[in-house]
Parts: sequence; C-alpha cells; structure tokens
Amino acid sequence: MIPISQGRSRRATLAGAVCALLVTGTALTGCAEDPNEGTNGVGRLPADQIRSRAQKAAESVGEVRLHGTVVTSGRTYTLDMRLKEKGGIGSVTTKGETFRLLRIDDELYLKAGAAFWGQADGEGGGDADAAAAGKLAEKYVKVPQGDPSYKKFIGFTDKNVLLGGLLTLHGKLATDGHHERAGVRTIRVTGDKGSGGTLDVSLEGTPYPVRLVRAGEAGTLTFSAWGTDFSLEKPAKDETLDYGQQLPSS
Repeated sequence: MIPISQGRSRRATLAGAVCALLVTGTALTGCAEDPNEGTNGVGRLPADQIRSRAQKAAESVGEVRLHGTVVTSGRTYTLDMRLKEKGGIGSVTTKGETFRLLRIDDELYLKAGAAFWGQADGEGGGDADAAAAGKLAEKYVKVPQGDPSYKKFIGFTDKNVLLGGLLTLHGKLATDGHHERAGVRTIRVTGDKGSGGTLDVSLEGTPYPVRLVRAGEAGTLTFSAWGTDFSLEKPAKDETLDYGQQLPSS
C-alpha cells in the first residue's frame, strides 16, 4: 500500500469539509477534489504534450538512475544503472549471471565472476577456457573498443542512447488517470490503450519520467535520482585487467 502524504491528506480533508458545507447550503456541484491541485500542471495537458514535456525534462539533466528489465532480441536484462553524460556504473543480470559495467568517457570496464566468463562460445576449450575464466574473474576487465562486447554493452552505460531508445510509446496517445509511484503523484500516458506502452510522469516539480512499461512486454523501468550527481572513478590498478585481445564471447 502506497502511503499518502500528510499534505495531500489535509487537502482532501479540507475539500471534504468544504463540500459538506456546500451540501448543507444545497450547492451540490464542484465538490470533487481537483487531482491537479498543487501539481506542476502537466496533468491538464494533452497526452502528446505530457510525453513531450517528460522527454525534454529527461534531456535537460545529466544524471539519472534507472532500474528494471529490458527485453531485446528475446533476451531479458535486469538493469540497475546510474548514468551521466560522461559515463555510467551499475549492474546487469541476464540468464542468472550478474556483471558490473563501468564506463568513463570511452573506456568501458566489465566485472564478472568465473561462471560468466566460463560461458564462452561453447566450443569447448577445456583447461584453456577454465584458465581464461579464472584470469578474468572478479577483475575490472578493460573492454577493447573493437571487441563485439564493447558495442553490445556500452549502450547500457550511455544515458542519451539508452533513454532515447526507451522513452517511446507506440500508437495513439491518451491519458489514463492520476496515480502514485513511490509516493510521487503521476499522470499516466498510454499508447494504444496500453498495448503501445505506458509512461508515468511526475506531477511534482519537474515532470520527469517516473516509470515506463514498454510495448510488447519488452520490459518495465523505473527512473529516479534525476539530476543527482555521483562520482565515476577508474578502478584500482590491482583490480584492473587489460586483456589486450578479443574477449571470450558470452
């Protein structure tokens, strides 16, 4: 059950008292509480303008945290990432294995256990594969820019690329009422009555995206910590491994 703020509860109580007085005086209209009262006002806008405001708000700040699931090419990735203009850091889980990603400018590091590296291409290298997995395990492995893994994973650390591809609704847009997410009041925008995705936009302060359900059951993401800065530091030398060649595929 999502808690309702005391301020909102007081507003509802006051509105109820006013309505009671109006009923006593036989004036029965106008008693419903305005769900947009005390908000940033985007709830009064058409659906396309709400989505546009949310996209512009997301582009206007450099930092965000996102967590949830993304389904792409039939594979599900569970993300917990903090992103900023110059990089990102966080974890990705897929097929039961979790690895960490760290990007600073163009340098991408991947940290995972031996089980992750042991899934390498399945051709069966025996002891050689086991040795390679052991060497890479629990190190921040610097991913060569020419390696397929670099192109595959760097998008998870790029705010503009990731949000540009995710904050999309398909079909005819409409609003679908007022809601609350983690105590934040939102207005919901849907594409094709929900089959084209849904986007909850904050009604408090800047109209940032709060939650996205992607079309076609392609994942659900929650956004928070908009504009909250965080540090990005290169891992210590004794925790870093420059593999110097193409990484094992996984």
